[in-house]
Amino acid sequence: MKIAIACDHAGFQYKNQLVEFFTQMGHEVKDFGCHSEDSMDYPDTAHPLAKALENKEFNFGFTICGSGNGITMTANKYQGIRAALCWTAEIAELARQHNNANVCGLPARFISYEEAEAIAKTFISTDFEGGRHQNRVDKIAVK
Repeated sequence: MKIAIACDHAGFQYKNQLVEFFTQMGHEVKDFGCHSEDSMDYPDTAHPLAKALENKEFNFGFTICGSGNGITMTANKYQGIRAALCWTAEIAELARQHNNANVCGLPARFISYEEAEAIAKTFISTDFEGGRHQNRVDKIAVK
């Protein structure tokens, strides 16, 4: 599986740990940054990740910032992105099953790293249910 990951300074430590986690699981990971804990603007990493995912270069994306909101909102500006802010594994599971989410937003300041890892593992291992949910997903894009 090919996974894209991006963060701001608040998500830097979790991003690095998740890159290692995914790599150990045998996945190919592209790190879109940031690359330090120096203050930076989350759109600078979210836009390249979203463009690459929208171009089908990756199976899934992960965005991480302090609250998870800003970087996830930025990713959601792209028509082919369905980014879900996930703070529990159950939310991640439902985002995949019901919304066919392709980006998982993580709030680094509000969950432990262990929770982030459990959420990430659930997100990439849960399939979209389709069926009645497909009709809803089809209505998300602005035409």
